[in-house]
Amino acid sequence: MTDQALTATTAQQRRFLWPLMATLLIIGWSSGFVGIRYASEEASVVLVLFWRTLLSGLILLPFALTIGPRMQWKAVAGQMWFGVMSVFLYLGGFALAIEQRVPTGLVALISDLLPLAIATLSQPVLGERLSGRQWLGTAIAVAGVLIVSLDSLSFGSAPLWAYGLTVGSMLIFALASVLHKRRRVGHMPVHQSLCIHTLTGSVLFGICALMQGDIAPPMTQNFAIGMVWLVLIATFAAYSVYYTSLRLFPVAKVSAAIYLSPPVTMLWAWALFSEPLTLAMFVGLGVTLVGVFMTSRG
Repeated sequence: MTDQALTATTAQQRRFLWPLMATLLIIGWSSGFVGIRYASEEASVVLVLFWRTLLSGLILLPFALTIGPRMQWKAVAGQMWFGVMSVFLYLGGFALAIEQRVPTGLVALISDLLPLAIATLSQPVLGERLSGRQWLGTAIAVAGVLIVSLDSLSFGSAPLWAYGLTVGSMLIFALASVLHKRRRVGHMPVHQSLCIHTLTGSVLFGICALMQGDIAPPMTQNFAIGMVWLVLIATFAAYSVYYTSLRLFPVAKVSAAIYLSPPVTMLWAWALFSEPLTLAMFVGLGVTLVGVFMTSRG
């Protein structure tokens, strides 16, 4: 078989793989709300993030050490920087903003604009140019996110720097995503890189938790449920699928699927916590679906 035929076969396989990867990514990304909802009833957000990252890293550590290529210090150090950006600064920035009384709805909205930042960065950093149709799809998807978030949106009375922190955290993760995509050599298997990312985050979150007081976990059922959810779904499923997708598909296409996380989060809240569904949520979901479809077809 010629190289050209192999390339065509691989492209066709990826075309059929994408709907499955996108579905898993949306489910995993939106499920973080559920784990945080359970666990944060019993502990501060920083303590929740510490135990989430520590447990994730410790579970992955035996597999990272025994399965895959032997990890070299240079590669580990590089992945630690990605851990600082995509775990500690991204999740920690939003946690600090919420503690500074930035309304949760506003934090969620800024977080959900991540694909827009990635699409903007993908051209100068990666050379991945979006077509006019894809930019139109991006605008439609953003409009859908705004419709979904409108009911819960308020501006609060937090200090000005805290609002800037939410935007900065989102931009840092966007930058980490495109830089991760740009790496042509030195790629680790996902379970090894994710292990390094989470353990790096756990050290930094642990320091922050110690500054606030005790780091012992609350021995309650809700905290345990929250940790299981955050580790297995919001970390292992979401991050693993995200990083794998970045290696297989254009970064703007992967990130566009995240636009669907706000309406799916609303469905989680309705199913598990009996939170009401509104007409605006369904309208926003429909608009977002149209935008994601247009962006993903480029």
